[in-house]
Amino acid sequence: MPHPATFVGSGKAAEIARSVESCRADLVILDQAMTPVQERNLEAVVRCRVIDRSRLILDIFALRARTSEGKLQVELAQLSHLATRLVRGWTHLERQRGGIGLRGPGETQLETDRRLIGRRIRSLRSRISKVQSQRQLRRNRRERQSVPTVTLVGYTNSGKTSLFNKLTGAGAFAADQLFATLDPMMRRLELEDFGDVILSDTVGFVSDIPHALVDAFHSTLEEVASSRLLLHVIDSSDSDFEERISHIEGVLSEIGAEKVPRLKVYNKSDLKIEDEFGIPKRADFACGIRVSARTGEGIPQLCLMISQFLGQAQVERTLKIPPDCGRLRARAYEIARVMSEDIDNQGNWWLRVVLDGAAVGKLEAQDQFHPGLWC
Repeated sequence: MPHPATFVGSGKAAEIARSVESCRADLVILDQAMTPVQERNLEAVVRCRVIDRSRLILDIFALRARTSEGKLQVELAQLSHLATRLVRGWTHLERQRGGIGLRGPGETQLETDRRLIGRRIRSLRSRISKVQSQRQLRRNRRERQSVPTVTLVGYTNSGKTSLFNKLTGAGAFAADQLFATLDPMMRRLELEDFGDVILSDTVGFVSDIPHALVDAFHSTLEEVASSRLLLHVIDSSDSDFEERISHIEGVLSEIGAEKVPRLKVYNKSDLKIEDEFGIPKRADFACGIRVSARTGEGIPQLCLMISQFLGQAQVERTLKIPPDCGRLRARAYEIARVMSEDIDNQGNWWLRVVLDGAAVGKLEAQDQFHPGLWC
């Protein structure tokens, strides 16, 4: 059980202090979440800066953020985390001068910092809410057009962006490092046996994800919860991939995406699977598909499985559109997949379309539509 004062016991704290002195270290990282008081007390013992797991993840995110939206989200997460860790950070500046007339003791530097941080947090949340509204508008437009969204999710560094590039040819930045992708990217993917879908690449998840990140990246994570299908990308060369799977399941539940259908995609099939002792490890891939984003192995089969899943809810119908209902014909092309079109002697358009239940409802809601148009 963590020590309430220093997280670790006095003996372990002294051992860490000796290691810091012998190695001349200037930073100590604990792979656990610590309270502000524990951080301050442990820093006093080891005589150097101490950060916990949450702060390390936030620092990595700050290094990886590239777009303006990503930087806003990371800054909000950092300030939300920092706001709880201003305890006695400015005791050497006990009090500033008072206000008008310089009467009264004035506010402490700690109070000033809290006020400034609170003001900045409110500003960031306001700007991020505008981004969230823009995302919602884009989602509504995709829903009106009946274009399903398929989202890549998985543990960090499992190869999601490499798979995204292989499927769409996007050329997004991919590297063998943690959280190489912070900003969601979307590309249109044409499936031969289905039609167009929107493929979305998201930030990699991690076990015990800091709540500040979940709050800051809420607009980004909404894309996951609103997807038609999740591709759970798994690094099959990782000896602990089964534990990673359980971590991702927990994160999906935390962000409200536990009911979204998902397909397990075991990436890096070109690499050997070994346990911690170097012994070849067998895995059960019966409930998923093995692919390699580097060599392209299994990519055609993956596209086929996506098409089959998305096509389960679709039906093929024939639509007869009179010549004076051109807007209805244009709407049918927007929200349905038109397989063929013919024109009879009276000028009627005969469309053979493939669409799901939502698209049927949208088409029937048009002013020019009446039930007799279905054949």
